[in-house]
Parts: sequence; structure tokens; C-alpha cells
Amino acid sequence: MKHLFLKYLVLCSILLSGMYTFAQTNTITGTIKDNTGMPIPGANVLIKNSTNGVQTDFDGKFAIKAKPEDILVASFIGMKSIEIKVGNQKTINIKLEEEGAKLEEVVVVGYGTRKKKDLTGSVVSVGAEEIASRPVQNAVQAMQGKAAGVDISSNERPGTVGNINIRGSRSITASNSPLYVVDGIPLNSGGIDFINPNDIESIDVLKDASATAIYGSRGANGVIIVSTKKGKNGKFTLNYDTAVSTEKIHEFAPLMNAGEYIELRRWARYYSNPSAFAPGNAPTIANDKDIFLATADPSAWANIEKGWAGGTWDGSKVSTTDWTKYVTQTGVTQQHTLSVSGGTEKMKAYGSFGYLDNTGTLKGQSYRRYNGIANVDITPTEWFSMGANINTSYGLNEYGLSNVGRSAVASSDGIYITARQNLPYAVPLDADGNRIQNPGGDSTIRNVYQEYKYSQDQRLTLKIFGSFYAQLDFGGFSKKLDGLKYRVNFGPDITSYRNGVFLNGQSSARSGTSFASLEKNQVISYTLDNLILYNKTIGKHDFGATLLQSQTQYTYEVSTMSAENIKNPENKWNALTPQNVTLNNYSSDFAEKGLFSYMGRLTYGFDDKYLVTASLRYDAASQLAKINRGDYFPSASLAWRIDKENFLQDISWLNALKLRAGYGVTGNAAVDPYDTQPPLTQVLYSTSSGVLNNQKLGNFGLGWEKTTQYNYGVDFGLFNNRVSGSLEYYTSKTNDLLFERSIPSVTGYLTTLQNVGKTKGNGIELTLNTTNVKTADFEWSSNLSASYQKSTIVELQNGKFDDINNTLFIGQTQGVIYGFEYNGVWRPEDAEEMAKFKDPAGNPIFTFGNARPVDQNGDYKISPNDDRKVLGSTEPKYIAGLTNTFNYKNIELSIFIIGRFGYLYNVGGENLSGKTSQRKLDYYTDDNTDGEYQKPFFSAGTGDIYNSIFGYKNGSFLKIRNISLGYNFEEDFVKTLGLSRLRVYMQAANPGMIFSKVKWVDLDTRTTFSNRGFTLGLNVQF
Repeated sequence: MKHLFLKYLVLCSILLSGMYTFAQTNTITGTIKDNTGMPIPGANVLIKNSTNGVQTDFDGKFAIKAKPEDILVASFIGMKSIEIKVGNQKTINIKLEEEGAKLEEVVVVGYGTRKKKDLTGSVVSVGAEEIASRPVQNAVQAMQGKAAGVDISSNERPGTVGNINIRGSRSITASNSPLYVVDGIPLNSGGIDFINPNDIESIDVLKDASATAIYGSRGANGVIIVSTKKGKNGKFTLNYDTAVSTEKIHEFAPLMNAGEYIELRRWARYYSNPSAFAPGNAPTIANDKDIFLATADPSAWANIEKGWAGGTWDGSKVSTTDWTKYVTQTGVTQQHTLSVSGGTEKMKAYGSFGYLDNTGTLKGQSYRRYNGIANVDITPTEWFSMGANINTSYGLNEYGLSNVGRSAVASSDGIYITARQNLPYAVPLDADGNRIQNPGGDSTIRNVYQEYKYSQDQRLTLKIFGSFYAQLDFGGFSKKLDGLKYRVNFGPDITSYRNGVFLNGQSSARSGTSFASLEKNQVISYTLDNLILYNKTIGKHDFGATLLQSQTQYTYEVSTMSAENIKNPENKWNALTPQNVTLNNYSSDFAEKGLFSYMGRLTYGFDDKYLVTASLRYDAASQLAKINRGDYFPSASLAWRIDKENFLQDISWLNALKLRAGYGVTGNAAVDPYDTQPPLTQVLYSTSSGVLNNQKLGNFGLGWEKTTQYNYGVDFGLFNNRVSGSLEYYTSKTNDLLFERSIPSVTGYLTTLQNVGKTKGNGIELTLNTTNVKTADFEWSSNLSASYQKSTIVELQNGKFDDINNTLFIGQTQGVIYGFEYNGVWRPEDAEEMAKFKDPAGNPIFTFGNARPVDQNGDYKISPNDDRKVLGSTEPKYIAGLTNTFNYKNIELSIFIIGRFGYLYNVGGENLSGKTSQRKLDYYTDDNTDGEYQKPFFSAGTGDIYNSIFGYKNGSFLKIRNISLGYNFEEDFVKTLGLSRLRVYMQAANPGMIFSKVKWVDLDTRTTFSNRGFTLGLNVQF
């Protein structure tokens, strides 16, 4: 009985213990968010020292069974892991902090991805968060000021984008544009402006040759890789993003009013012919009738007569016409994007529709774009996956007044500049309301009133871009083959373009006759890649290999026609038939080129400390000479993660430190097809036709332009990663430039393309991210991208001899200002010195008030051969972009600043010819001998022949590009609305300059005017 009792006692104890244990196992729920309060999908929640764990869903939520004594470990890539004891808690909400996120993030490096900490080349990334931080109309705008070493110019015309230059200019004749890669497929035509910025997940810029050489011939000018958004694990979500912007033109250079300009023209007439005209300070009505063409435009003269109404001249009585008001308007931009995303382990999908409607600040200019994207990734088995991505864009660009079909002498710099040149005392309509064709009576000045009714340049673009792939993972068949994959990529790229132009005879661009033209072209290309990928980890050794065979085919077709004297203006360019018009020009063209490539890349890492990447690519480009079409492009790079070394483990303030060094050779074959063997030129005679030699001589030995680059960099994270970034130094040498040189005309040709000349460059780039202040509710962070760059010409077609005719100089950058140096204005106190300058006949060259150039050789002659010099470079040495972000609870304020420094900008000399209107300035007269600018001199051309010396200015500036204020609504409130996320924001665009060396020019847009405006936006997630 005793033993039986003991057995029952032990059994009851075990049962009670099990019941106690079971009673203490609870389901713990919670949400994991980042430090901004956003949920983190895909975060891991594990019970410490076990294999039990779960992942958070799309809303960052999780549920896991745990005991009170268990410890939960929450983690996510790029975040600090955190441990929390369960205890009596039923709900545990977790906030993860960043830990070296900049080094942990994944970037695209070409035919694959790598963690930033494992990179050996120079790569800079712009993520979706940065792109969404300010509403932009295209992906190019999103990158501006965000990537060190990448210079992007500004262009405010609707439907157009600025130029991108990575690490300076290398080529002189061939293109310096970077290669664009979208979802793994290189673009064969156009840029990335067709992509809706809201559909972009990341933009990765490959800058040094060790990174870009993977693309061989097309990587010489850098590579910009765009990855669009994909579906992710979790429930399907619906997102709606919208923004409305209004803009107006801000003018930096006010014009003279009518009275001021009338006085200037009088002085200009007097100084051009003192015997025929009275001085500007002693006007007569008889002189004015002659000066202001009273009979040619009675309406303008009637306005001037107001100043003589009292018998003596009073310029304040003359009305001033602001011609710009007839061509400007309030610009309104709407952006709408509706997207859906989600998926499972087997299938993920993303789709969106975007609409952009941009009405420009100039009448007649607008842009509408429709975007549609759909992609799906399917993994039906562990050994096979496939996916498809279709990105379509339809753009309708009303370009406004262009130079196509221009026959008038008036300005060719666009409608706004044309309006600014109209005379302030002239009026657009006569007393009967009729439009005056030549306001002021000058045949070279055309009326811009309602110009948008008389001219149209409509550009329609349809682009369809695809990225398809299929991948076999051989590890799904056998563990011995784990890491071995075969992948095929196919990327079709189709662009259809139509440009229709119509100019009424009354347009300011025409001289009385109408004009219409039509251009249609289409580009069809594709890229087919076959890839073998292998990655293997053995102990502390990480191996990777990539093999590529690639083929690209490109076909271009274009046809154009134009005519004058269009009988029915309503037809515009749509009825250019023999029955309606006589064609004065028509043509068609066809071009085809291809690229065939092989590539191999090896990567090796030991102990997560020592990293090596090496690649070799072979490209054969059809547009080069047959004997030189193919060439090899090698690269190699090393990296050392010093922070992993034992001797640095005790340094608490050092979180990350990596040294990098790279070498690579890239090629440039950016010349047109058939440039090695130019076709004959057709010529038409009255009764027959024939052919002539092309003006360009073919070169059957034309080969690659090659750039060799070395790059040295350091990546760092300090003070718990509150300070992180990278510092780069690079040098580059480009040989065998694709150079279009002049040849003696006795050969029967004028130019030929040859591989001659050399350039070199070097630079320093800094990317710096700092968390300046951080408390429980407030954070201030800064992101700086800054660079120094210098590129110089080493040799030209004749060796180390300057090419003055093309302003190319050994030891200088490609963009230089070569001219006479500024030395002020000749004044009465300079009489003795001025008298020493005489022409061969002994007559004085200068008079008081003339522009005064520097006599460089002191011979008292101003000669273009002896007295011009290189005054400076038009390429900025220093480029910077700075974003300061302030977060207080749910409120976010950010300020984005950009700047360019260390260069000259030619604003154009003030000719003061009294021919067209004039901005307000201080000019020399007999009454104002201290004037800053020269005296006016009436002429149909340039006025003072040395007026250009006043145009060369220091172009340095620092500008506030954007100020943004946003608010994220509380999660509890958002849930009551049936939403997952709700954010509203307001932004100010281009609010002003911090400093500028030229006060009357916006040195960012490089015009006297730019747009300023406000945006109101909304981000909603359902």
C-alpha cells in the first residue's frame, strides 16, 4: 500500500506540474514599429534559446505563445535586436531602433544585389522614403541633391528633365550621359522620366569603374539603376497618393519702365550719331518721332506723346506695358497614384495607375502623363520562380513656342524671353482692338499677345517597357547544388513618338507665312540575358560567381515632312497632302545597331571582414569599325571591414568602418550607327537627281573610347551610428576619345570621327548622415551629399596644342569661358591711358563710356589673338545638397538645400543697344559717369563690341529648394476611419536663395526667372 500511495503521489505531482505549465503558456500579441511609428512587416519575433518564432504581418502585428519566464527576441534587418521578458504581459508593443541601417540595407549592383556592408565599389542609393519626401514629377528630380558626385541641372518646362552628369565630363564628342537600368534591363532609348516616381522602390547610382564595368561599354559615364516596387508578403493593401501644386513665375531682373527705357534709347541714338540726335537729357519731340518710328506704329507713338502733353517731357506720364503678363499664368499640377500590393509565399503582386497633369506657368505649355505598372512574382515550387513587369507611359506634351519652323528675327529663346524683349512703351492692340504685328514699328520685334493661339508644338510619346524573368534554383533538386541558379531576363523596350508643329503667320516665330511639320519615329529594342549565378558559404568563406551572355538589338525609324502657307489652319499638321500643301521638306531614315556581350564576375569574402570582387566583360558594338568592334573591360575591387577586427572591439564609439579600393576600365561607343561609313547625300536637280559625298569622312578603324578609373573609399558609422556615411576619392583617365575633328577640305570632306585625344579627372565625394538631437519625442537629423570634381583635357587631335576655334584648351575643363577680361568702363579720369589705344590709322579706339577690356600684352591694342584668355570654367567644382529633418511626435519638418560653387557663368553682356527692352541697371551717360555698365549705343547687333566682358560672373549659389511640413495621424484615429495610414503634408518649392553671386539670375535654372509655388498632398493606405 505504501508503494502504491507513493506512485499516486508522483503521478499527481506530474499532472499538477503539467497543468501549471499549460496554464502559464499564453498567447502574446503586439505590434513592432520603427522609431517614426511606422509598422515593420516581416520582423522576426523568437523565443530566446529556441526555434519557436513568428514574423510580423503587413501591419507589423504578431502573435506568439510564450511562458512568463520566456524572453522574446525581436529583430529586423538594419535594426537593433531587442530582448523583452514576457512576465505577466499579454500585449507587448515593441519599438526597434536603427543600427547601422545604412550599411545593412540592400542595394542593386548590376545583375544582383548586395548588402551595403558587403560592397567593394562606389554606390550611392536614394530610397523610396527619400523620393516620397517631396512630390516630384519625374525620377530625375527625385535624385537632385541626394547623391554625392551626381550633378543634375534644373529644367522647369513641363514634360522636360534636366541633364545628369556623374563625376564630370570625360568625352568631348561622344555622349556623357549615364546608362539607365530599370528592373535589371538596360534602357536602349530615352531616360527614366517616363516612370512614375511613386512606383520607385530605390535608385542606386554606380559611380566608379569597379562597379560600372559590369556593364562594359555602356558604363563609362556611370550607371543609374531603378528598381520599381514589388509585392510583399502580407495582406493586400490599397494606397492612394495625391498632391496639388500651384506655381507662379518669380522674376529676378525687373525691366525698365517706359520712361526709363525711352531715356536709354535716346542716349543710345545720341552716342551712335551725336550730330543727328540730341543727348538723352535734352530730348525734343522732333527727335522722338524719328527715334521711336512714330509713323510705323501710331499706337506706340500715341503712348509716348503722353509724356509731351505738358509741353516738356515727363516720362512718368507714359504707360508701361508688361508684356510678360500676356504669356504667363498660374501653373497648376495634379498628381494622383492608386496602387495595390500584397502577396503570399507563392505569389506577390504590385500594380498602380498614375496620372500627372502639369499646366505650366507659361501659356501654351503643359504636360499630361498616364502611367500604368503591373508586376507579379510567382514561386510555385522551391526550385522554380518567374516574374513579369510591364511599365507603360503615355505622355502628351504641349511644348509651347519652339524653334521648329522659325523664320522671324525675334528671340529664339522661348516665349517668355521674347515677351521680355518687347518694348515697354508699345501696346499689343490698336485703338480698334486689332493686334499690332510689330509693336513699336520694328520689323524684328513680334507681338506675343495671345501667342498660344498662333503656335503649337505638340509632342506625344508612348513607351512600353517590360522586364520578364524565369529562374531555376538547382538547390531545389539536390542539396549539393544549393546556391546554383540559372536565370533568363528578357526586356522589350518600345517607344512611339509623334511631334506636330503649327505656326500661324501671325506667330512671333514667323514673318507672315504659316508653317506646319510632322515627325514620327519609333524605337523597338530588346535585351536578352542568360545568367548563371552561384553563391556558397563554407565556414568563414563566402563565394559568389556570375556568368552572363547578353544580346541587345536596337532599331530606329523616323519620317518627317513640312510645308508653308497652310490653306486651312484648322488642319494644323494633319493634312500635309499634295491636295492641300506643297511640301518643302520631307525625309525618312532608318538605323539599326546591336551589342553582344559576355561577362564573368567573382566575389569572395572571408570572415565577414575581407571582401574581393573581380569582373571581366567583353562587348562587341556594331556601330564601331568591324575590326575594332569587340573589346574587354576588366575591374577589381577590395574591401576591409576593420570594425570586425579584434583590436577595435573595445572602441565603443566605432560601430562600422570599412576601407575600399577599386580599379576598372569602361568603354564608350556612344556614336551614331554608320558613323564609320557615312552614307552618300542625296541631291535634287531640276530634271534629275544624284548623290554627293557626305561631309563626314568614314573611318573603318574607329574603336572604343576607354576610361580607366581608380577609386578609394571609406564607409563609417560612429557614436551608435548617429554619424554615418562615406568618403570617396577617385581618379580617371580617358584615352582614344571619340573625337570629331576637322580635316582639310581638299579631301572632299570637312570632318571625320577618330580615336584621338585624352582627358583626365579626379574628385572627392562625401555622404554624411547625422542624428544631431534625439529625445523621446524630438529628433533632428541631417543628410549631406557633397562633392569636389575636376576634369581636364590632356591631349587633342594635334597632341598638346589648344583648339581655340572650338574653345578646347590643354589643362582646362571642356567648358571654359575664353574671351576678353573685364576692366570696367572708360571714364574721364582715364583719358591719358585711353588715348594710347589707336587703330592703324591713328584714330582713337575708345571713347568715354565704352567697355574697357584688359590689354593682356600691354601693346595698347585689343586683339582677339593676343588679348583673350581662359577666364574660368563653366563646370562647378563643388556641388552640395543638404536635407535637415525635424520630427516632433507625429509632425515632420524638412528643409532641402542645394548649391553649386567654384565656377563661372556667362549671363550675357548687356549690349545696351536700345533695340529691345532692357533690364534695370546703372549705365554710363554724360550725367552718370560713375555708371557700372557701358554707355548705350544704338545698333541692330551687339552695341558696344566689348560688352561681353560684363557677362562673366561667379556662378556660386546656395538655394532652398524645398520646405516640407507633414503630419502623420495617430493610429487609433486612423483605424476609426477604416484606414491603415493617413498623412497630410504641405510644401513650398523654391522659396528663395540663401546667397547668390548674381542677384538678377536664378543660377539654378540659369535664367532671370524661376517658378515658386506651394503643394498640398495626402497619403492614404487602406
